[in-house]
Amino acid sequence: MSDPRDQSFARFFAESREALSRYVRRLVKTQGAAEEIVQEAYFRTYTHGKASEPLRPYLFSIARNLASKARRHDRVVDALSIQDLGALELQGTCESPEEAALADERLRLLNDAIAALPPQCRAAFTLRMLQDRSYKEIAAHLGISTKTVEKHIARGASQIHASLAQRYKDVKIP
Repeated sequence: MSDPRDQSFARFFAESREALSRYVRRLVKTQGAAEEIVQEAYFRTYTHGKASEPLRPYLFSIARNLASKARRHDRVVDALSIQDLGALELQGTCESPEEAALADERLRLLNDAIAALPPQCRAAFTLRMLQDRSYKEIAAHLGISTKTVEKHIARGASQIHASLAQRYKDVKIP
C-alpha cells in the first residue's frame, strides 16, 4: 500500500514541474544547472516540507535560494581566472636568463599555491592582492560580509605562506 503523502507529492510534482523548470532556467540561464536545482528543490521540499503548509511557495522559495547560490558560485569562479596571474609582474628586472627562469619558477609556485585555495578564499585573495580591491568591494562582488572577506584573505595568505615554505623546504641544493 502506498503512502497518501507520496501520491499527493507525485501529483504536486506533475502539476508544478514545468512552471518551476521555466522559472529556474530564467534565473540561472543554463539547462543543466536548472535541472539540478529543480531536482534539489523537489528533494528538499519533500524531505522538509510540512503537509500543513502550501508546498508551491515553499518549493519556489527553495529553488530561488538554490539559484542564487549557484549564481554566486559562478561569480566567484569567474572572478578567479587564474590566467590573471600571468599578468602579475614580479618586481625588479631580470638581468640574466637564470634570473628570468627563477622569476618564472617563483610565479609558477605562487600560481600553484593560489590555485590550491578553496574557491571563495581564492576569489577574495585574488581580488585583494592582485586587483587591489577593498574589502567592501570584494564583499559586494562575492555577496558575503566584509568580516568573511577578512577571514578568507587571512586564511589564503596563511595557506600560501605554508605552501611556499613547504615547497622551498623540500628543495635540496646540491
